[in-house]
Amino acid sequence: MEKHNLEAPLLDSTSPLCSNTKKKWSFFLCFLFAFIAIAFVGLTHHGDIGVWLIGDVNSSRYNGKLEHNADVVESEEAVVAADDGRCSKIGISMLKIGGHAVDAAVATALCLGVVNPMASGIGGGGFMVVRSSSTSEVLAIDMRETAPLAASQNMYDNNGDSKLNGALSMGVPGELAGLHAAWSNYGRLPWKTLFQPAIKLAREGFVVAPYLGNSIAKKAKLLLKDPGLRQVFAPEGKPLRAGEICHNVELSHSLELIAEQGPEAFYNGEVGEKLVEDVKRAGGILTMDDLRNYRVETPKAVTVNAMGYTIVGMPPPSSGTLGISLILQVLENYVSSNAAKGALGLHRMIEAMKHMLAVRMNLGDPDFVNISSTVSDMLSSSFAKEIQQKIFDNTTFPPEYYLPRWSQLRDHGTSHFCIVDSDRNAVSVTTTVNYPFGGGVLSPSTGIVLNNEMGDFSTPNEISPDKLPPAPANFIQPKKRPLSSMTPVIVLKDNQLAGVIGGSGGLKIIFAVLQVFINHFVLGMDPLAAVQSPRVYHELIPNVVLYENWTCIDGDHIELSDDKKHFLEERGHKLEARNGGAICQLIVQNLPNPPLQMGRRSGKEYKDGIFRGLLVAVSDPRKDGRPAAI
Repeated sequence: MEKHNLEAPLLDSTSPLCSNTKKKWSFFLCFLFAFIAIAFVGLTHHGDIGVWLIGDVNSSRYNGKLEHNADVVESEEAVVAADDGRCSKIGISMLKIGGHAVDAAVATALCLGVVNPMASGIGGGGFMVVRSSSTSEVLAIDMRETAPLAASQNMYDNNGDSKLNGALSMGVPGELAGLHAAWSNYGRLPWKTLFQPAIKLAREGFVVAPYLGNSIAKKAKLLLKDPGLRQVFAPEGKPLRAGEICHNVELSHSLELIAEQGPEAFYNGEVGEKLVEDVKRAGGILTMDDLRNYRVETPKAVTVNAMGYTIVGMPPPSSGTLGISLILQVLENYVSSNAAKGALGLHRMIEAMKHMLAVRMNLGDPDFVNISSTVSDMLSSSFAKEIQQKIFDNTTFPPEYYLPRWSQLRDHGTSHFCIVDSDRNAVSVTTTVNYPFGGGVLSPSTGIVLNNEMGDFSTPNEISPDKLPPAPANFIQPKKRPLSSMTPVIVLKDNQLAGVIGGSGGLKIIFAVLQVFINHFVLGMDPLAAVQSPRVYHELIPNVVLYENWTCIDGDHIELSDDKKHFLEERGHKLEARNGGAICQLIVQNLPNPPLQMGRRSGKEYKDGIFRGLLVAVSDPRKDGRPAAI
């Protein structure tokens, strides 16, 4: 593939900019232009504001360290916000050579699977929302893992630990099938092209970023116990640390085969056969029939009208879009337009969150259980009004007040990224292997980390922390998809793109996406502040408000203000500090106010009914994410 070197060339006396020697100030101009060019080249080399080149996947590494870019970028062309800056640049590189936002999404996802293997990869699954600007069509892609054919709801009765740990916890991977389905609909670049940066990273090695380094340190015993994980993350018997180089040569070989042969190599070919053999050897039940029978679902996207915006996202088995829909409609039922503002707004939001948690565990895979009544309720303004009337501004209540029937799904991990291209096509993608490093097994012959997504199902004899019975709607059945908290969404205003949001972090995702949306689109915070602002979380049981109090990788300290903490305590909330939380990515497009009328032309800003405003992309400082732009 052709390299595109977009660094500024040095100017000399033969440059057209320096050709008019008759002017008295020409020498000064030449000197000035040359100085600017030299400075720019220096900055592109040292400050990483230049363009990442497809042929140099380690251009963000200097002296064994990762560069740290800004958490926010602006562009009138295109942007990518991922939770690793190298992957954002890879996504942008695909857009630079004419790719669609979906092309960039495939390349970005593959990169994240290499450099953030504790959170995502082709051994996992996820959800993708794609909006085409030319047709206003929204494609919801369900690439969630499924239960193997040999699975049953009682399969973990005699060994509850194997639901989360080991190869028996693995669901049938869906990420590759989902990425290919999206590419088949929208891709402009060759499938093979999209794999090259990830292949190079896996083969030639990549710098272990701080977040991955922390995960390796926390899971050191797990990594040393499994032969596959040990060969990649502790190749000399000692776990890798941040700043060191990690290679996954077997994964590069797998990616090369999939690049050449398509997903068939994984679902009905050599990669799949090797994977199945490794899984079987490790005690799992995955078969080639499971891989051959896997199907991507493309259900109708959920559309929510709230707070003057339209939010589009995934239907169940994702509970995220329905969850934020219910909470936002509860807040909308207040008379005041400032219902979500300040400490009182925070109290109201927490109460709405608790009610939502009680309702959402009635959800499950709609192909296996009838959830239509619950879905209708969570989208209903009248149902939200009933909840709003149960919220009091001066107090909170014990868990039983919210009428929970079932124990909560406490899913983990994940990785999220957002993309908007120059045509204003938008993509929001959340992928996962569930727990850090999935089930704690890496297939030695393929380099693929096995997910432990079976842990997201409920099981009849399970005893959960909240001591409630498990949710029958989420019981295991062959080919069934477990309930999820993943919440990739696209935000519209007057049918124009307003934003793209999503997050990683299990159950906390729903609340993080909700708060970022409220911060920017309702309270008017600038995009960076909307993401950086301290967040709160809840699990209903225990009845505790979890508030952020931690120092991020980049040194920023995030903590809920004392005034808000005091306000919540006065209303009976029990508070608990957490040095962690969900990780969000955000893209917003600055729309005109008042909105432009359809048919009006405003140069390149408004063409063919599509508004092209300034794009602002933010990656959460809570992780290694850095956005990139053209």
